[in-house]
Amino acid sequence: AGMPAFLFGLAEDLFKQVGVLQRLLATMASGLLAWFLTDYSLSRLDIWGVDTLMQFTFFSVIFTAFAVGGMANAINIIDGFNGYASLTCTIAFIGFGLIAFQVGDQNLALVSIILAASVWGFFWVNWPYGKLFLGDGGAYFLGFSLAWIAVLLIERNPSVSAFSALVICILPITEVLFSIFRRKVRNDHPGKPDSLHFHSLLQRRYMSRWLVREHSLTRNSIVGILMGLMSLAPAFMANLIYDNTLYCVIASL
Repeated sequence: AGMPAFLFGLAEDLFKQVGVLQRLLATMASGLLAWFLTDYSLSRLDIWGVDTLMQFTFFSVIFTAFAVGGMANAINIIDGFNGYASLTCTIAFIGFGLIAFQVGDQNLALVSIILAASVWGFFWVNWPYGKLFLGDGGAYFLGFSLAWIAVLLIERNPSVSAFSALVICILPITEVLFSIFRRKVRNDHPGKPDSLHFHSLLQRRYMSRWLVREHSLTRNSIVGILMGLMSLAPAFMANLIYDNTLYCVIASL
């Protein structure tokens, strides 16, 4: 199911000619394919009124595909510094795995921890020296995997609030939402890259001043690890409040 997201991302890595819309549609296609293969799609968001709409298969599947596409692009957006995206995904997979373990979903817990271990292995060849990169293909595939673990966790376990997934993934989700808002305010194209992401500002405004004598690779890696570690608190909080929607909403805010 993750192949459309991965292959279109890989094509962009190799040829630099795959448009933003094409890649977004490919990641959404991965969401549709995952639904087709598993018959799982988000049937609730724990929002009054909206959940009624989500009982209709059409709306459920379309929203699920949109959410998968959004998460895939969110991971791609934060993939700008050594270790940032891979550490964020490792922590998120562990967070989802621990929730699955708490609610007795052993199979999903095992899959989540296997994914976490796989990404953790990649982390050590990406950080601190950047010997290997995710690229668009890797980032989209990890984003898809993260989104689908979230879908399965919510759908297979009614006691888990849908907002717990939002808490765990709040950092990349906030980044992509604010990027859309920022580009709209600046009248830029939504898919146009810029250097105003939070991690870019941290590098330019602070690391370049504080670590002026350090090599740019060192500054890059420090930003990556600091940004990645920001996901620890959300993952920890989500494991404490995963069954309480109100607390999850407050934590997200």
